[in-house]
Amino acid sequence: MKCMENKMNHDYLYVVWKDPRSRRNYIIGKLTRGEKYTFEYCEDYKEAEKAGWELLNAFPEEKIYESDTLFAAFSSRLPNPKRRGMDTILEKYGLTEYDGYELLKKSTGRLPFDTYEFIDPIFPEEETVQRDFYLMGIRHYIGCKGLDCSAKNDLTIGTELFLVMEPDNELDPNAVKVETQDHKMYGYIPRYYSESVSTRLKRGMSYVCSVIEIDHSGNCENCVKVRLKIPKE
Repeated sequence: MKCMENKMNHDYLYVVWKDPRSRRNYIIGKLTRGEKYTFEYCEDYKEAEKAGWELLNAFPEEKIYESDTLFAAFSSRLPNPKRRGMDTILEKYGLTEYDGYELLKKSTGRLPFDTYEFIDPIFPEEETVQRDFYLMGIRHYIGCKGLDCSAKNDLTIGTELFLVMEPDNELDPNAVKVETQDHKMYGYIPRYYSESVSTRLKRGMSYVCSVIEIDHSGNCENCVKVRLKIPKE
């Protein structure tokens, strides 16, 4: 089932599941905000099922679901709007008031006990792109295996990174490698952005990509966040 493309409404998020074994990302659904909120399965969900994923309990059928409010299955991933310190959380994500959908978009809604996140797509007609994301596969390329990350990871906040297309990649012909200036590889652009980014690189568009966040706590799946801007200026 392919997600229905509504060219009049680009206010939607991909719902992405990461296979905990292969660490491959699958776009399993789309959450849209319009006159109503809608959710539908799409893109990779059949492939995800082959990898062991199962339909979400809140959405047991292959159909378009509608709701006047943000689905509880998704809003439950967010902090209570009345919790202490909410102003600090909103400030962190550049929000002036509580909006569950926008908070999902800004924070990705990632929880420590599952492998889902909500991703703001890059649309073909976007002239200026800015997205923040974690490098994929970094634990493999720095060789830490998810352990002792601080000893293996020599990136620092502000480190400039460089993008290299890898068209012969067997898993993703749009794959884009991420390297330092001395050609040391640290991982890949997430697969849900690879086609959009590689298309722009093929056009010769300028970009700037730099490290904005590093977590040395030991979880190398999400330890380096970068910011990509296209074009550079």
